[in-house]
Amino acid sequence: MRTNIAPTPVPTPSPAEFLAAPATTMRRTPAGAVGNTPVLWVGEPYCGPRRGFWAKLEGHNPGGIKDRPALYMIERARESGRLAPGGRIVESTSGTLGLGLALAGITFGHPVTVVTDTGMEPLMVRLLRAHGAEVDIVDTPHPRGGWQQARRERVRALLDADPTAYSPDQYNNPHNVEAYRGLAHELIAQLGRIDTLVASVGTGGHSAGVGRELRRFLPHLRVVGVDAVGSGIFGQPSGKRIMRGLGSSIVPGNVDHGLFDEVHWVDPARAVRTARTLASTHYCSGGWSVGAVATVARWLAHTRPITERVVAIFPDGPQRYFDTVYNDDYCRAHGLLETPSTEEPEEIATPSERVVTAWTRCAKVGEIAEGRTDTVERGRR
Repeated sequence: MRTNIAPTPVPTPSPAEFLAAPATTMRRTPAGAVGNTPVLWVGEPYCGPRRGFWAKLEGHNPGGIKDRPALYMIERARESGRLAPGGRIVESTSGTLGLGLALAGITFGHPVTVVTDTGMEPLMVRLLRAHGAEVDIVDTPHPRGGWQQARRERVRALLDADPTAYSPDQYNNPHNVEAYRGLAHELIAQLGRIDTLVASVGTGGHSAGVGRELRRFLPHLRVVGVDAVGSGIFGQPSGKRIMRGLGSSIVPGNVDHGLFDEVHWVDPARAVRTARTLASTHYCSGGWSVGAVATVARWLAHTRPITERVVAIFPDGPQRYFDTVYNDDYCRAHGLLETPSTEEPEEIATPSERVVTAWTRCAKVGEIAEGRTDTVERGRR
């Protein structure tokens, strides 16, 4: 005789259980796919025997590392009332934050205008438009502040024309820094002990956010900043740069100069060589920032004690660099395929000792920002 048996009820997970779910849990929204990015050991053949470093692969976020601050800054602006429902988001970016803001616009229901310049890769322009963002391109650099200042002035003009618009101002917004605490927590959960953190520096957001939070748990952490040749962030004069995503012709307020134990300036030829080597040896790479950061992380892995654990943050993947880093014609035209003459950085005692033109290291950073004239004007927030 067949008996009808009531099915066993399936318990509904509590909010705390949802938060504790593993990274493999399926997500119901695009924003839910941000975070919990993997780490990868980068060793031989790029590094020597028993040498290497851990890479945090932020390219596994939908748009890259800046998905984190884009969502966080917009959510905080909505909570505070600075961004009204349906209000337009306007921001200056070289690319990755634009993708994050496009994601935030879709998530929270806001139109997005991204202000960039003629140096943005055509692929990135098309990606931004495909994801619903309007792209406003400035065609003339500012005589003193370069492309970044020209973009910021265009943002200000757009804000003046639309009183309901909001700019998160990634250069000075403290929420850009706070957004990266979760990344620091992920690293601790994944790796435990971390001795040296290597991070690229552009707006200053992820280096300050991750570095400060890690030092709360790891007070002896060394933080190494990676800048671009031609950038003015760490006391060098601003000059022409082709690398995007790191470096700046202005000094963003979010850069925490006192956080860094040393800084390296990396040239584009070195970054290209490293990015391509990583791709062919580890199936793991990215663009200018990844090439520069990995260059420095490898050197540290070889020169610091073998027991130290070096961690590098890779901000994105290789996809957007199809026309630049991974394009032989582009690289050849810019003289980027020549083999560097040395695998060691040059050394300077202070950031202002001389103008650097190739990979260079300085172990004395200090409070470079003291007494400077800040060319950054705070946007409407």
